[in-house]
Amino acid sequence: MSAAARVTAGVTFAARLAFEHIGHSYGPDAVTLRDLSLSAEPGEVLCLLGPSGSGKTTLLRIAAGIEPQSSGRVLLNDREIAGPAVFLPPEQRSIGLVFQDFALFPHLTILDNVRFGLTALSAEQARKEARIALGRVGLEQYAGSYPHVLSGGEQQRVALARALAPRPAVLLMDEPFSGLDSRLKDSVRAETLAILRQSRATAIVVTHDAEEAMRLGDRIALLKGGRLVQVGTAQELYERPADLFVAGFFSELNRFDGRVTDGAVDTPVGRVPARGLGEGAAATVAVRTSGIDVDPNAGEVAARIVSRHYLGVVEQLEMAVPGAESTVRARIRCGVLPSAARDVRLSLRPTDVLVFETAVENA
Repeated sequence: MSAAARVTAGVTFAARLAFEHIGHSYGPDAVTLRDLSLSAEPGEVLCLLGPSGSGKTTLLRIAAGIEPQSSGRVLLNDREIAGPAVFLPPEQRSIGLVFQDFALFPHLTILDNVRFGLTALSAEQARKEARIALGRVGLEQYAGSYPHVLSGGEQQRVALARALAPRPAVLLMDEPFSGLDSRLKDSVRAETLAILRQSRATAIVVTHDAEEAMRLGDRIALLKGGRLVQVGTAQELYERPADLFVAGFFSELNRFDGRVTDGAVDTPVGRVPARGLGEGAAATVAVRTSGIDVDPNAGEVAARIVSRHYLGVVEQLEMAVPGAESTVRARIRCGVLPSAARDVRLSLRPTDVLVFETAVENA
């Protein structure tokens, strides 16, 4: 069912959810969050991105009231809901949660699953609100069915309907698409985003997939080791990464170490400008695999193709380059390079070359 044809029913209000200097640990040797400050603005979809163990799910659990923080405060529209002297239970926070495994009750109908949390309403009103929520996700025809008859994508939409039924001010989603078949993810993500826009709830979505965060988020907050590394739009994080970690999270990179001489760094794939770095500074040059042009004749650097793998729209090349300690990787459009090509030449696209001071990255 198209998003336009679904029942629309907005939330009561969209709220600003703020984390101020959040710390969390399970003891001195198990620190999970370190002085983290971040906010999700009203009606915004904010993606929490990072590797496993970076603190994403812990932060979500703190927001939901499932886990208390060790320090800091959580505020909803500037009202403290968790802090040194306040801790509202989950049911009083106007915050909905969609679990990674959907957590549907197999013995309840779809309608009863959705109305499960509407305990403050009469039975009749709860059923009405549950049907509105099912209509919003295009599944009202399954109201009398049970979860086992639904596909993974449909179960995800039921879990979303259940979270939206109480019309929360903020919706939290913990890796909501991780259990779906890769062929379904694109369509279910697009449907979910349309539903979030219709509901107008502020949403925080946890993911470890950079492309997913870029598709979904108005902004992305990238975490590492319990710290906030960078927050901004997808374009800001991709084009202006704060450090090598951020750059590597959004792109496959070739990395070369060197030193700045006369404002540039010499690498096996060419000399690149090092704007903002001092003379003699140790530097790491990162070149995106998509930012290397490969041609049989034209280019600044000679290379020999070691292997090439067909990936559909693109193919990945691994090349031996004089002076490089490991093979240099490039992704080029299929059909650009003759199949018999072996000895080629490389050139770099300046927008896909990033230079970081090594000492800063290793600090």
